[in-house]
Amino acid sequence: MILQEFFQNNPRVALAFSGGVDSSYLLYAGITYGQDITAYFVKGEFQPQFELEDAKRLAAELGAKLKVIGISALADADVRRNGPDRCYFCKRRVMGLIIEQARQDGYQLLIDGTNASDDVEDRPGMKAAKELAIRSPLRECGLTKEDIRRLSHEAGLFTWNKPSYACLATRIPTGTEITANDLHITECAETELARMGFSNFRVRKIGDTAKIQLPGSQLKDLLDHRTEIINIFKQYYKNITLDLEIRE
Repeated sequence: MILQEFFQNNPRVALAFSGGVDSSYLLYAGITYGQDITAYFVKGEFQPQFELEDAKRLAAELGAKLKVIGISALADADVRRNGPDRCYFCKRRVMGLIIEQARQDGYQLLIDGTNASDDVEDRPGMKAAKELAIRSPLRECGLTKEDIRRLSHEAGLFTWNKPSYACLATRIPTGTEITANDLHITECAETELARMGFSNFRVRKIGDTAKIQLPGSQLKDLLDHRTEIINIFKQYYKNITLDLEIRE
C-alpha cells in the first residue's frame, strides 16, 4: 500500500501532531491528497515551547486545521513517579484526550507519525497506541525516516532536516520523580544552547548536575562557548559536565 491509497481508503482522519518530521509530512500528505484531516497538538509540561511554535508554523504554511489541547502530565501520579512505563501512561493519557476531542469533531480514526524505522517493540508508548487502535500510515506503507526526510525536502517542508526530539521528561533519570521545576530548568538550559546555534543535543538533569550530550562535530564550538554556558547554567545547576560518549 502507498500513502495515497491509505488516505483514499480513510478520507477523514485526526492526526496526533507533534510538529516533528514524521507527523509534519503526514499532515502535508493528507492535505495534498485532498482529505479531511485535522492536526491535534497536546501541550503540557513535557513539550517545549518551540515544538508548539513549529507546529503552528507548519499548519499555517499548509493551511491545515490545527487544534491545541492543554494537559497537565504531572497530574498523573503514574507519569510523575517516572517509572519504566512512564511513556506508556503518558501516551495513554495524551492519545485519550485527542481521541475524545476528535470524536467530538466527527473523526473516528486517529493516526500518528510512527514510521518503518521505529522500533515499536522497545517503545512503551507504542503499546498504548496499539491498545487505542491508532493507525500509523507511514509504518504501514513502509516509509523509513530517511524516506520521510527526502520526501519532506522535495515537498519544501522546513521540518525535513529537523533533529529527532524526545520530550523533556526523558532528561530526568528513570525512577527520579519528575517535578515542574526540573522540566522548567531543562527547557531553559536547552533553549540557551539552541540560541547559541547548537543542535541535536540533550541536557540531562542528574540531581544538581547538568550533563550535556551533543554531536562530536560541535564539541569545539561548545568549548568556545564554555564561559558563557557556565555563567548561564550556574543559574540552574550546581555542577556542569560534558558526556564524552559522543551523541551522533
